[in-house]
Amino acid sequence: MAGDETAEAREQAYSDFVEGNLKRNYIAHFTHGMLGMTGFRLIFAPTFVPAYLHMLTGSPIFVGIGQALIQLGAIASPVMGAAHIEHRRHVMPAAMTIGILMRVQLLGLALAGWFLTGSVLIAATFFFLLLFGFFLGSQRVAFQVVLSKVIPIRMRGRLQAWRNIAGGAIAAGLSWWAGAHLIENNAFGNGYATTFMVAFVLTSLGLAALWMFMREPESPTVKVQMGVMARVREFPQLLVNRDYRNFLIAQMMATAGRIVIPFCIIYAGRKMEVDGAAIGLFSLAFLGADTLTNLVWGTLGDRYGFRLTFILTVATWIVSLVVMIFAEQPWHFLVAFFGLGAAASGYMMSSTTLVLEFGERDDIPMRLALSTTVETTMASLGPVLGGLIASFFGLVPVFIISLVSLVAALVVLVSAVREPRHLKAESDAAVQRRISQ
Repeated sequence: MAGDETAEAREQAYSDFVEGNLKRNYIAHFTHGMLGMTGFRLIFAPTFVPAYLHMLTGSPIFVGIGQALIQLGAIASPVMGAAHIEHRRHVMPAAMTIGILMRVQLLGLALAGWFLTGSVLIAATFFFLLLFGFFLGSQRVAFQVVLSKVIPIRMRGRLQAWRNIAGGAIAAGLSWWAGAHLIENNAFGNGYATTFMVAFVLTSLGLAALWMFMREPESPTVKVQMGVMARVREFPQLLVNRDYRNFLIAQMMATAGRIVIPFCIIYAGRKMEVDGAAIGLFSLAFLGADTLTNLVWGTLGDRYGFRLTFILTVATWIVSLVVMIFAEQPWHFLVAFFGLGAAASGYMMSSTTLVLEFGERDDIPMRLALSTTVETTMASLGPVLGGLIASFFGLVPVFIISLVSLVAALVVLVSAVREPRHLKAESDAAVQRRISQ
């Protein structure tokens, strides 16, 4: 009884800390996410990095390899990151270290672009993209765990929506400015390198804001510390949950559907003239859609659950790729990039938030790790395969493969994944009925 009372007291103290510091932590996460998303979206938009790699190498294969290296680096690191933090009652110090190391790679990309040339520049760029992906995988786990600790589930969607709206608005305007001025005018000798430096500064400011203002509660329960391989051997236990298992399948298929995304800007360039101004405009459409649709995704997710937003996200991806295939005029491509931006926004919010709701709280780090590893494994193979197919058979077959994968993901989500929030409510109601009896 004493142990139960102590555990109950720890849970109550945890809840009281979360509610007592909610406003402060909400603002801290908003600021961090706004500035971080602003910088990272310049990297993740399907325009700047693919166009930069194509400029350096002139080959779709190397564009695919460069994009694949980001995902390849993130295959093993989520599990390593989860094993590093899941036994800690305070996660923030480890998360900060990971965040700093990730941002250093952006600095490396900028410095390489300014001071290196030729094959050395290409090799250095690929190296920093690989390390960027490595620390990205761990960061996704660490910072989602921090988010799950300090922001109640009832507010996560709207927080992510508002921070993404603010960050997306800045990123959309910044992307247009970077394309039209930094890249078009080759600012400081390499407009792309200058863009990477801007991303480094913005993301670093966001990380500093989180460190200074956020207050993290001590976790009332944690996992026993174990080695990475020991945790990997426990993955089958996570897959006992049927809905989580089917969610992973849908996530894998949706990730396979993203095989064509890095090549969309190249496809557009074969149907119209794509200069720095056009890259900036398409980036504006992509990131502007992210800005305008975030509140829709967040509100829907908070109200109805993130399974619905995931379904709508995949459907939006399908429609956008169809528009891209048949696009002839510049405004057609603007519509397609707008749809891709809306889908990317919905996918990021849905996949990372939905996975928090399957199963027990103490398993969150490893569920995030497993989901991230599954996603990045598929994402690392996709761009290389897409680059090979594009080089030998053209870009249209790559679009077809993406569409088939996305349709498969949609079928699994609709038919085999139940909304975990509803399942939890039903389980809680059943417990109350048993108690009352």
